[in-house]
Amino acid sequence: MFGFYGRILIIDVSNETFEIRPLPEEPLAECLGGKGLATRLLLEMNPPGVDPLGPENRLIFATGPFCGTRLWGGSRYGVFTKSPLTHLYCESYSGGKMPEALDAAGFDAVVIHGQASRPMALSVHPEGCVFHDASDLWGMDNFTAEDEALKRFAAPAPYARRGAAVIGPAAENLVRFSIISNDYWRCAGRAGAGAVMGSKRIKAVVFQGDRKRRMANPEGVSAFAKAFAAAGKDNPGVKAYKAFGTTMMVAIMNTAGAFPARYWSQGTCDHWERLSGETYHKEHDVQPHACLKCFMACGRMATLRTGRHAGLKLEGPEYETIYAFGGLCMIEEMEEVVHLNDLCDRLGMDTITAGNLCAFAIEAVRRGRLDYPIDYGDADAVAALVEKIARREGLGAILADGIVPAARHFGLEDLAVHVKGLEPAGYDPRVLKGMGLAYATSDRGACHLRTTFYKPELARMIPADAVEGKAAMLIDFEDRLTLFDCLILCRFYRDMYTWEKLSESIGLVTGLPSDKAALAAVAGHVADMTRRFNLREGMTAEADRLPPLLLKNPLPSGHALSEEEMAFMLADYYRLRGWDEQGAPASERHP
Repeated sequence: MFGFYGRILIIDVSNETFEIRPLPEEPLAECLGGKGLATRLLLEMNPPGVDPLGPENRLIFATGPFCGTRLWGGSRYGVFTKSPLTHLYCESYSGGKMPEALDAAGFDAVVIHGQASRPMALSVHPEGCVFHDASDLWGMDNFTAEDEALKRFAAPAPYARRGAAVIGPAAENLVRFSIISNDYWRCAGRAGAGAVMGSKRIKAVVFQGDRKRRMANPEGVSAFAKAFAAAGKDNPGVKAYKAFGTTMMVAIMNTAGAFPARYWSQGTCDHWERLSGETYHKEHDVQPHACLKCFMACGRMATLRTGRHAGLKLEGPEYETIYAFGGLCMIEEMEEVVHLNDLCDRLGMDTITAGNLCAFAIEAVRRGRLDYPIDYGDADAVAALVEKIARREGLGAILADGIVPAARHFGLEDLAVHVKGLEPAGYDPRVLKGMGLAYATSDRGACHLRTTFYKPELARMIPADAVEGKAAMLIDFEDRLTLFDCLILCRFYRDMYTWEKLSESIGLVTGLPSDKAALAAVAGHVADMTRRFNLREGMTAEADRLPPLLLKNPLPSGHALSEEEMAFMLADYYRLRGWDEQGAPASERHP
């Protein structure tokens, strides 16, 4: 079948065995690979109610049909599992160079289960998997582990592509929001896939190969890619991302009054200009940096010129890290945010959740529920707490399990800002009300990437404070971006891969019917499957709610989002999805 390898690799690390299993065409045509295929595999292979950190929870790596082709934005992979943070569906995506090594191994998905008896590294290649002892890598930070894994476990020629996915100390210690990283700074970051890999005692997976997907129309793909790049050259969004990356959002969100600050009590902060992309680029050496097959170059390859961390080099920080530490924790200097970003990267934990938890701890201190030396703006105390979380020491052991058990421990459930156990990104739904619906309905918890609905609200495609019509527009965005996750395309190409461009490119690669109606049906099927997975794991419609702090406390600007407005949008969303009043899909199709 065009666009797919038609096979998956199943690895049992308990017994150090593997199986290469053929994939029939029907599920690939129905799901388009990536998220769709992985969700189907989780429904089929994961026992209902499985312990996320138990051996039977599957950890799935997948690429999509665009990876390894000339199509722009396709050098990405996804990781899918049951989340140890939310106990629900987990999906996380990463870019860089490594995805093409994973793809070159020649599998549509690599499914890992079991639990090794010792720290292990896996070498995945077109003929299967080799198991290596990695005991002496255990304890290494992410960067060192990646270097060592590639040096020790990558096979010699003939494999042209090679790359590694690794975990750090946080994942080894089962911090429930730990990450899987590759190419140093690229991370499958949210919902704790790293802890699942750590629970299986897998320190690294080295991917390598020389396989390529067969395309329905190779010449058409080449012509499409050439025209696509020519159109992107003058695209305003491309120019903005290349100039400032996501750091440009600091100014945009503070101007809109939707920049979460001081643990969600403010929509802006006085020091935001010191955190802005403009200041960052002016005061330090910052250059655009891109994944393979990308002309967007949103990454910021930076070296600090000044401050006590002068000389520190990294790719970043992204907007979300800036909001989490610079906004929620009120850290005023960009150099300190960069240091915290580097610390989280090396230890291997999600910066959004880490920043939220540190700010939550500050509030717990201020409300008399915790005796601990930390306060807003104290970068050293925040850094020390991040290290304690990674080691599960003292207060860090409480926070390492996530916001829900931490809030319960301190008796601050009404203060904790999360949906389904995952903290929101840096877009306050009291200003951008559609983001409230996006957070509430997201598969993996409060996520901005399932819809990126801040874009149409900020661009005034629909009034930010409206609730009528929000669900219909959000579903249109969500369906298109669900296809992005089946193809595993970069979100920042959302304005360029319109429905029409998706139809054209999917047809050229796969030869499958790809008009908007057919593609929307695929997206709806994937949404239903993912919802069924969450309902099977015990989620109810009550989980599709925003936290009390966001619904009961207006911002100082007066912006507010009421429970009635949320209920209206949610009911409209369920109706348009074809779900019942409890959010259950009507479809009973085979997964």
